[in-house]
Amino acid sequence: MKIEIWSDFACPFCYIGKKRFEAALSKFSNKDKVEVIYKAYQLNPNAPKQMVGSAYEAFASGHQVSIEQAKKRFKMFEDNAKTVGLTYNYDIIQMTNTFDAHRVHKYAQSKGLGDLMGERLMKAYFSEGQNLSDYKTLISLASSIGLDEKAVETVLNDNAFNDLVLAEQQEARQIGVQGVPFFVINRKYGVSGAQDEIYFLNAFNQIWQEEQPLKVMNNSDASCDTDCAL
Repeated sequence: MKIEIWSDFACPFCYIGKKRFEAALSKFSNKDKVEVIYKAYQLNPNAPKQMVGSAYEAFASGHQVSIEQAKKRFKMFEDNAKTVGLTYNYDIIQMTNTFDAHRVHKYAQSKGLGDLMGERLMKAYFSEGQNLSDYKTLISLASSIGLDEKAVETVLNDNAFNDLVLAEQQEARQIGVQGVPFFVINRKYGVSGAQDEIYFLNAFNQIWQEEQPLKVMNNSDASCDTDCAL
């Protein structure tokens, strides 16, 4: 079973959905036969690299809502995060452009460290208030999971993986992704949003059964094949 997940490191429900998805996958009896691939998506490709003011002010301005409405929205994100053991801190979050973070993640994937890098980037953004567009920050985060600092610096300065990040975002548009997280299973089934753990688990089991070849329960001689043809 192949599961492709479009996600953004600045998406609150992507981190929540990741935890629910992983919890469900850990209980799936055929988890050892599942390939999981995270793909790049940006909620706001035009976001600046440096936030002006607080996250509340930035969100209110960008979504044309009041500061109070922004705080209520963020409180809802924080409460949802707690249900899966995550701590979001919108008092210190640096809302920023995530394109370079996606490039570093693609490099980490190429080195077999994509899962660790994705988790580290999300924690840095939502819990630690780190700026995911700052090169020094990205290099430090990558180094903390075992990637070579000089290599990551080269990736960032040489615009490496630009084309791959853009291609994955274009792919998302082509298959109709309009929000994230978005899960595509075996290129046939789509699941949108941070669904509950039980929803994911039921989906895994149902799709696994549907995708299995037909099993012959009784191989009887009382049947016709080409030998019966006139």
